[in-house]
Amino acid sequence: MRIAKELKERNVCEYLLYMWQVEDTIRAYGLDAERMAREYVPRFGLPEQEARDEAQWYEDLARMMREEGVEKRGHLQINRGTLSLLDDLHAELLRSTKHPFYAAAYYKALPFIVELRARGDKDVSELETCLSCVYGVMVLKMQHREVSEETKSALGVITHLLALLTDAYQKERKGELEL
Repeated sequence: MRIAKELKERNVCEYLLYMWQVEDTIRAYGLDAERMAREYVPRFGLPEQEARDEAQWYEDLARMMREEGVEKRGHLQINRGTLSLLDDLHAELLRSTKHPFYAAAYYKALPFIVELRARGDKDVSELETCLSCVYGVMVLKMQHREVSEETKSALGVITHLLALLTDAYQKERKGELEL
């Protein structure tokens, strides 16, 4: 919970990736909040009250996942809402003549995005495709599996685009972004 709060303030794309990992962790525990409180939360070594708060957070998320029908796959509405805000900002940045570096980064990433969409879910936004690529590579690395040089190259271009978007998101939140 505290990690999510910190990431949401610091880096919205990392926040979404973290929340997707939390969703998958909850799924790995069969949406069983009691089991998570017993087996998972103690791994953090938190003080007693913080551990209770963390366990409650996982319980609330598990309940939301059941209510929203994302027990097996998909993302919580709170995460889809954040992604939607980023999609809107992405579109605004591309329309604006004041952000040529963002547009250049997007067009550099576009061939990779097109290729990824051709292989995967064509019904998700381009940004979700980018985030799914980063998440997929994270999972491969956690599994100690090989990541091809081609994928590493694509990842570098995509993460650059996401970094620029994150920076724009932070500036927008502070009222410092001109579009």
